[in-house]
This record gives sequence, C-alpha cells and structure tokens, in this order.
Amino acid sequence: MKPTRLFTLVLLFPCLLFAQKEITYGDQQFEAQQYFTALTNYHAALAKCRTDANKAYCEFQIGQCYKMLSEWDDAKTFFSKAIKDGTVDDRSYLFLAQMEQQLGEYPRAIGDFTTYAGKVPSDPAAQTGIDACNNAIDWYADTTRWQLTNESQINTRYNDFCPTWSDKNHKSIIFSSKRAGQTGSKVDPISGMLYSDLFEARLGKNGKWSTPAAVAGSVNMPQANDGASSITKNGNRIYFTRCDQKKKQLISCKIYYSDKTGNSWGAPLLVDFGLDASMLDSFNFRHPAISANEEVMVFSSDMTGATGGQHSDLWISYYDKKTKTWGAPQNLGSSVNTNGREGFPYIAEDGTLYFSSDGLGGLGGLDLFKATKSANGWSWSAPENMKTPFNSPGDDFGIVIDGKKQMGYLTSNRAGSKGADDIWKFMYVPCDPTLNCVVLDRSSHVPVKNAFIDLVGSDGTAYSVTSGTDGKNAFTLKENVSYLLGVKCDSASSKFSTSYFSMKDDDRLKLTTLGMNLCHDFYDTIYVDSIPTVDIKFPAVLYGLDSADLRQQSKDSLNYLYELLVENPNLVIEIDAHTDSRGSAEHNRDLSQRRAQACVDYLISKGISKDRLVAKGWGPDAPLKMGKVVLTANYINSKTSLKEREALHQLNRRTTFKVLRTDYVDPKAPPRPPAPPVNVKKGFFDETGVEVNDDADGNN
Repeated sequence: MKPTRLFTLVLLFPCLLFAQKEITYGDQQFEAQQYFTALTNYHAALAKCRTDANKAYCEFQIGQCYKMLSEWDDAKTFFSKAIKDGTVDDRSYLFLAQMEQQLGEYPRAIGDFTTYAGKVPSDPAAQTGIDACNNAIDWYADTTRWQLTNESQINTRYNDFCPTWSDKNHKSIIFSSKRAGQTGSKVDPISGMLYSDLFEARLGKNGKWSTPAAVAGSVNMPQANDGASSITKNGNRIYFTRCDQKKKQLISCKIYYSDKTGNSWGAPLLVDFGLDASMLDSFNFRHPAISANEEVMVFSSDMTGATGGQHSDLWISYYDKKTKTWGAPQNLGSSVNTNGREGFPYIAEDGTLYFSSDGLGGLGGLDLFKATKSANGWSWSAPENMKTPFNSPGDDFGIVIDGKKQMGYLTSNRAGSKGADDIWKFMYVPCDPTLNCVVLDRSSHVPVKNAFIDLVGSDGTAYSVTSGTDGKNAFTLKENVSYLLGVKCDSASSKFSTSYFSMKDDDRLKLTTLGMNLCHDFYDTIYVDSIPTVDIKFPAVLYGLDSADLRQQSKDSLNYLYELLVENPNLVIEIDAHTDSRGSAEHNRDLSQRRAQACVDYLISKGISKDRLVAKGWGPDAPLKMGKVVLTANYINSKTSLKEREALHQLNRRTTFKVLRTDYVDPKAPPRPPAPPVNVKKGFFDETGVEVNDDADGNN
C-alpha cells in the first residue's frame, strides 16, 4: 500500500505554486476530521493541479471526505477519477468497491474488491467485502415479517439519529439531531450542518409524535456535538456522548452523565473510568449503553488496545456501587471487535447486545448485529447479522428495542430517508394463518360430514371442530407452533359420523408455522377409511398346536386391535376364529371358540369393556373365499401337491374381526371435553416445536 502522506515531498512540486496552500489547509482539516471544510480546499487545489498524479491525490482525498460524509455517489465518482488518473493510494480500489457496495451495486463491487485483493493480498478487507456482497444478494432474496417505516413526523432533512427510550412505558424518545432549534447556531465543520443536540418527542394517544424539542436543562452545549445517549430504566439519569471540537484540532469525544430534577437535566459530569486526563484527551469515548440493572456500560472507543488500531472497538466497564464510579474499561475482544468500526451498542433488557460494525461483513457500511448474553456474567455469543430489513446498503445503527411489543427504532441513511440519517420504526407483523381442511372418503373421495376434527399444538393447545356437509372446516393457527391434525369418527358426541374409522395418532398430519417469513393459509386433506361390513384382517394371531394359548407375537398382533378400539370408542366388534377342515368338526368348533375367547380376554385385560366384544368360533364352517373360489375341503383335496394343500389349509386357519355396531357409548365415560385430549407421544415435537419422527414401539 502506498502511504498517502508521501505526496507532500514527491508529488506536489508541479502544482506547488498554485495549489500548495489549499492542499495544506485541506490536509490539516482532514486530519482534524473537519471533512466538510476540507472539501472546499481540496476542490480548489484540484482546479489548479495540472498533472495526473497531483489530480489523483486531490481526487482521492475528496473521495475520502465524501465517504466520511456518507455522500456515496460523489465518493464513488472521485475514487473512480483517482484510479483513472493513476491513484497514489491502492485503497482507491477498496474504497470504490465499498461505495458501490453501499449503493447496492454488488456485482460491480465484487469486481473492484477482487482488483484490490490482487494489489494488496494481505488485507482481509477484500475477501470480507466479497463475502458480504454475496450474502447481500442472498439476503435480499429472503422474505421477512419485519417491516420498517420512516418516522417522517420526527425526521428532518438534517441528521436525526440514535433514539433511546426516555420513559419506562416506551412512549417517548430522546434522540440526537442537527436540526434548527439547538443551542448554537454555528456550522459543524465535519458535516457542514449545525452541531447536534439532544431532542425529545412524545407519542400521543392518537399515535402521533409531538414536535421534538431540545431537552431541558444543561445537557446540550453550544458548538459541540451532543450525541448517542442511554437512559437508565427508571429514567432519572442520562449518559450521553459529547464531541467538543476546537479549530483545526482533532475531535475529542467523551461520555458524560446528568441526573434529572423535575423535567430538567442537571449539569453534566464526566465519566472518566479512572483514566488520567491525557488518556481521555487522546482518544474518543462514545455511544454509552447502560444495562437494565445499571451494572455495566458498553461503549465505543479507539483507545490503545482497540482491535482495529485507529478504528473503534466496543469496551465494557463495571459500576462500583460503593464508590459510585465506573471501573477501568475492558476490551470485549475479537469475538465482537474487528479491524473495522464497532460502535453504537445497545443492551436490551434480556441482556442481548446490539451494535453496529463495518468489519463483520454485511450489506454495506455499518450493519446491525446482535449477540446473545451468556448465562454466566457479561459476555456474549458470536455476533449475528440482523440481515434485511434491519440492514441496508447504507449505514444502519443506533437501535432501541421494545421486546415485549416486538418493535423499536433504528437509525439509517438508506434509500427513502428524508435526510442523511433518519429514525426508522420497525415492527413485527403478526400472522394468524388459517388451516382449511377437508375430510374425504379414501376410496370414493366423497366428503365426510360430522367428522370430529381435532388439532393439537406443540404449545399444549388443543382445538376441535366438526366437518360440515362438504367435509370442510377451519382452524386459526398461532405463530411458531407445530401441529398434529387428526379425525375422530365416533358417537361420543351427537351427530358425529360413525361409518368411518378414526385416524390413528401415528397417522396424524403434521404442519408447522415455525419460522414463517410469509404469512399464508394452510390447506390439508384428511382421508378416512370406511368401516367394511365384511370380515377385516389384521396381523396374524398365532396359537400353540391344537391349543388356545396365545403366543407372544399374537399379543403383539392383538395390540393393533386394542389401539383401534381405543381410537374408535364407538365400535362393538366380533372376533372370529377359524380352523381348517381336518379333524373332528365339533373339536374344531370348540377349539376356535376358545381361541376367539382368548383374544377377547386379552383385550379385556387391557381395559376394553366386555360389552364391546363378542367371541365367535366357526371351526371349519366358514372356509375362506378368494374371489370366486371357496377353500372347501373338496377344493383343497383336489390339489395334487402336498405343499399347496398345506398352504391352503393355513389360509383357512385365521382370526379376523368385523364391526357389529358403531353406536356404543360407554355409560361410565365423562362427557367429551371441548378440546379433546389426544395421545401425543413423546417425540412428535422436539423442544423447539419442530416435528420429528416418533420412536417405533414395535406393537403394530
């Protein structure tokens, strides 16, 4: 990288007689961060320079001034000119790319970041910029439920920025502004606007803001920028930034506090953090953020030890209640700070840290980030970019949040701003999606009326409705909840359909509103199976040889029937046991009756009422029908293959069931509750509400 300051000895001579004075003044003002004033001198010098090298230097400096004033179009123009005229500083390519990034010209910015990476491969800023541009393209493609609106009642064509709550009900804010009405009337040489003061606005019952007025008392100071502030939860003390400026000298920003007496703020007192005066005068201390319990302050500073050297880092200081002083600052470290600028912190009531950075990658300029507070002490997780719409290609900073109302305010100079920096309101748009469902016969697709449709949420809620004559009905869902949707077809409540099996719990439909970015309704079709009038097969029931004793796997098979009866409490069934035709018919009838009764006894032992069960032993009297073929003894004996005859005899040895009635009502059962309990097994929902597969229990 070519040092900027070498121009004074090497490059200036060809235009020395004409431009030396203007460039010298411009450099002095630039070093003092008086960018608006410096522009006048650089433009005057540029008009007098005759060589490309000297023109390139002035153009680069003009570009930097416009960059610091957030005039990105003008900055882009002059960085481009500097490159064309043979730039004296390779950072022209970096700054050009950054201006294109802030203008949302991401593909072009990627190209110029790549060029800079080739010239200065050791600087990670190029790759950070490329990654940020690629992220921006993806993030803008995402949808979101957050909406931002410009607070046009508050904003002016001047800088309005850094709101903070000034009352516990969050109905009023104090913010900084360079508008008319502040304590001084002189122009700030940094911005070319008036110096900033703290103003207050109150939100009326009609939803409109009062006309902002400079805060009463001694907080605002003429010919100083009074800026980013933080007010204690009780509203009795304000911490704020004051940047006092002396002619052609570097700005000195310090943090002050003032206590409230009545409706006025008292004389400010300096927060010195136990540092000596030379330390306080040599560096900037800005953007105080006070925790809700007033235990810590996080602020921005470019002190020695800052990760970015000349740039700013976030620091933390602990309050000593005994001495009533703030302790020595500690750098928050590389997990938060970068080689760029970190500033404008805000500590939410839950301890979450919000701040802005241009070194962590984002949409452009300063982006807003948040970091979750750890359970132990004042430390935070890795920062997370808040993405769109909180961030834009411009500078986004100075956030304040009402977590309970899911709203707040931030500062941005994005497209649509009235001035350079404006206050924007953000709020989460609630969504109450509707689930429209229809119950259909699985075979015929005919609507099923009077089906009992129930819905269970991962938040513990349960709802029920009855399908109409068209099989339809609807539910209103909640956000960030996963649901199970099912159907009960029984006679526990009047008029419910009793000609269909109820849906098994394991077969319930799953849907979720978790992470909905776009609000939309849901549509689901529930298919139910009609109850056959003939024998119904279920998993094979096995017995001992010439015995009615149930084998273990037979009990597993009968559990299928048990669950069916539990899910359909209106059913009365007959269990039919059959044998083959070999042996005595009377013996086979007795054996089959005992086998059918063994099944009934097992179900009764599981809690099924005996009134719902009938045992019927058929012996060999009801051979199996297979289409037009009946497996009679004569038909089986006509087969020449022993293996085939044994297989056919095996088919006749079967246990089935059929539904006798669908109107059973347990006389001991309590009335159905408005929201029926549903057997939601562990594993249907995990702790975040996301559906997961249920563990198989092996009973079916």
